[in-house]
Amino acid sequence: MSRVEEVTVQESEAKPTTVRQQRKAERRQQLLGAAASLFAERGFTSVRLEDLGAAVGVSGPAVYRHFPNKEAVLVELMVGISEYLLDGGRAVVDRGEVAADTVSALVEFHLDFAFDTPAFIRIQDRDLQSLPEGARRKVRRMQREYVELWVEVLCAVDPESNESDARTTAHAVFGLINSTPYSAGRTPSKNARPVLRAMALGALGVAAPSRTAST
Repeated sequence: MSRVEEVTVQESEAKPTTVRQQRKAERRQQLLGAAASLFAERGFTSVRLEDLGAAVGVSGPAVYRHFPNKEAVLVELMVGISEYLLDGGRAVVDRGEVAADTVSALVEFHLDFAFDTPAFIRIQDRDLQSLPEGARRKVRRMQREYVELWVEVLCAVDPESNESDARTTAHAVFGLINSTPYSAGRTPSKNARPVLRAMALGALGVAAPSRTAST
């Protein structure tokens, strides 16, 4: 499964049991992948359902077999992004490592997300307000929960810190790492990742683990 599929697949959906269902599920993922690319490139408001269909080789009306409208595509993408980050962050914390190592692992997880799926960061930055109100509230709630995972671990690293400062620091690190879609075009990824890692860990007051220090 590609990183895009990991982010967009909905765990609540029933698994395909027939060849026809499998093909339909694959087409749905193709449409979501095309939507991620086109929304990131042009912006949600400038993309039509017909554009999504053309990107995967189907007619505009065929797209309606998978999504009732363009907003439904954006909802699935944005909710999928937020669920992926929150579930992934929880999985890192649940490993039960010492706090400093957990912070380093959270940085690596967020770097993976930023470098593997930069289109999703552009969509989050630009198109959140295009979501229907209910979906926007859901996304905001999951984003806050993701931040609080970081806050809890950062406070464990430095018991003298307060939650407000930890929250500010976490947001600053997100801003740094999430700059990847805008800076990677000018800086090769092999250089950008270690630079961003070092800057993030420095801002968080955590030393780089030996297993990632040279990668």
